[in-house]
Amino acid sequence: MAITMFSPDGRIFQVEYARESVKRGATVIGIKYKEGIILAADKKTAGRLAVPGSIEKIFQIDDHIGVAASGMMADTRVLVERMRVEAQTSRRLYNEPVDVRTLAKGICDFMQLYTQYGGARPFGTSLLIAGMDSVTGLYEADPSGALIGYKATAIGEGRRTAMELFEKKYSGEMGRDEAVKLALKALRDVKEGELTEETIDLAIIDLKDGYTKFSTEDVKEYIIG
Repeated sequence: MAITMFSPDGRIFQVEYARESVKRGATVIGIKYKEGIILAADKKTAGRLAVPGSIEKIFQIDDHIGVAASGMMADTRVLVERMRVEAQTSRRLYNEPVDVRTLAKGICDFMQLYTQYGGARPFGTSLLIAGMDSVTGLYEADPSGALIGYKATAIGEGRRTAMELFEKKYSGEMGRDEAVKLALKALRDVKEGELTEETIDLAIIDLKDGYTKFSTEDVKEYIIG
């Protein structure tokens, strides 16, 4: 059906098909802890000859904002570049970093435009937008342009398994190490096997250091520990 038409039961099929693309994507996790937010992603490889380091699932937007994505990564790059431009525009025009929620709402408005005009299709990606300013913010933006805030969430093929774990184990009082271990446990449950430092992306955004992406050595230490 055309993107501008509702079905008799009030559905827009092109948006739902875009969500299916996300459900087939790699599992991506966001968890808020006392001092910040952890982003973790399973880097699905296209085979044993693919170079894991060439696959990106987590992106830095500004000193205090990171984004993780699942779905069509070509679509993700377009949205990431747009957010980076908006973040830098805020610094140039107002001499201050962009507010996390303002940036999240702006990109959701942009995504929503692609659900109502002919000649375009919805973005086949969902984003977890994490940032620190006056508040700690973790938001999910889905292909429809909907914006939802979370304490802990997951997107991609392992969402259901991860959310069941978070319902049981998540606590707002946990520290960084506890949050990282919970994220890795969720990924391990989803993959039903052992994790490797080459196929996992980890990044934190906290009040003290802002955005920091873990090296493979750091990831290995957490996996072993």
